[in-house]
Amino acid sequence: MEGTAVHRRLIWQVATVTGTVDETPTVRTIQLAVPDWPAHRAGQHLDVRLTAEDGYSAERSYSVASAPGEPVAITVERLEDGEVSPYLTEELRVGDQLELRGPVGGYFVWEAANAGPLLLVAGGSGVVPLRAILRERQRSGSDAPVRLLYSSRTLADVIYRDELDAYGHGIAVSYTLTRAQPAGWTGYAGRVNSALLAEVAWPAHEGPLAFVCGPTSFVETVAEGLVGLGYQPGRVKTERFGASGGR
Repeated sequence: MEGTAVHRRLIWQVATVTGTVDETPTVRTIQLAVPDWPAHRAGQHLDVRLTAEDGYSAERSYSVASAPGEPVAITVERLEDGEVSPYLTEELRVGDQLELRGPVGGYFVWEAANAGPLLLVAGGSGVVPLRAILRERQRSGSDAPVRLLYSSRTLADVIYRDELDAYGHGIAVSYTLTRAQPAGWTGYAGRVNSALLAEVAWPAHEGPLAFVCGPTSFVETVAEGLVGLGYQPGRVKTERFGASGGR
């Protein structure tokens, strides 16, 4: 059975767009109907392939933005020089079809059985798989306490802001804005560093499990900072992406 499941994940199949949500001026969530989708886990990703009329194709990987049991969704940030993201965020319409395969990845995943408090640290669109983790926590009825630290350029660039602000019941969300802060801003300002992590992160002696996602330099800084605070390296799970917009 496991071999069959792996085979299904590796096969390209056609998904239909069932809805889109513009999260920010440059970020869109795309909801998909996938006819033969193997169950995914919170934190996994999938591959998207676009093929032009002349046969040229381009592939990109995107985190699954939805929790297990929810319809498949991805959240895409438009890159001005990108081959794929401008189409997905500007031209794609409900009823259009995409080729995809997945889910992919088994390291950067969270399940309700995981022990210890949960620390989530996101840089920009790195919040996408962490949103899936938050949704899975809610869906599963887990009472694991969560702290999310989200670094964004400006408040307008915060993805899923309404959803994140609505969380309670053991989920504490902190923002740090790196480029501009609105009048009266009471959150954090500037890039994530060791001092900010020391203020926001769970103490290491509580045995927290950390998930860090964002640009490579951001992830390296956060991971090194957490280990410096006494976190066990094996309990700091990281996922990074580069300028291509992929993983």
